[in-house]
Amino acid sequence: MHKWQALILLIVFLGGVFKGNAQQQPIRVACVGNSITEGYGLGDSTYPKQLQRILGNGYEVRNYGLGGRTLLKTGDHPYWQEKAFQEVQKWNPQIVIIELGTNDSKPWNWKDSLHFMPNYLEFVETFKHLPSHPDIYLCLPPPAFSDKFGIRNKVIHQQEIPIIKRVAKIEKVHLINLYKAMQHDEQNFYDGIHPNQLGAVHMAEIIAHSLQLKTLPKVQ
Repeated sequence: MHKWQALILLIVFLGGVFKGNAQQQPIRVACVGNSITEGYGLGDSTYPKQLQRILGNGYEVRNYGLGGRTLLKTGDHPYWQEKAFQEVQKWNPQIVIIELGTNDSKPWNWKDSLHFMPNYLEFVETFKHLPSHPDIYLCLPPPAFSDKFGIRNKVIHQQEIPIIKRVAKIEKVHLINLYKAMQHDEQNFYDGIHPNQLGAVHMAEIIAHSLQLKTLPKVQ
């Protein structure tokens, strides 16, 4: 065998190895949200952890949830200003699941409700322009079975949800209706706002099912 033939075979072999390694990289799934995503009081039983268990080793699910955060830039604790917002962008996820809005329903936040839609559109656009061009899923917030902490279910249901649906339509991104899917789960929300372990499992199952309805990258 000539040296140049051996060199070509080596290049082909190495190319196959590198390609195989690239295909084996898990799909990056970022869960962006508030305390419902972060898993207030749940320890290792958060919905992102449950989602990781459901999806398996072909996916890497990271929890970027932060308690009390708002989608509104003028809210009392805007997600925009958090280090996590920069970190999730640097991670360059291939799938982004956004679960925000519950804290925006508080009176002192919702007074700026006119900014909710433009802020949400900008939030989605931020992720759409990442190098990975991720699949984006907007979650309609789950029901608030209590008015604790100033959170108002009436605002979530009657005002926020129609806006989030419009944002999903305008941006041509996916929608996950946690509100409808969890409307009978009151017993699984230990304080009326935050899911317990069973609630987190159900939430993860709903989201996993929604992901599986779409065409995802193949993992070899």
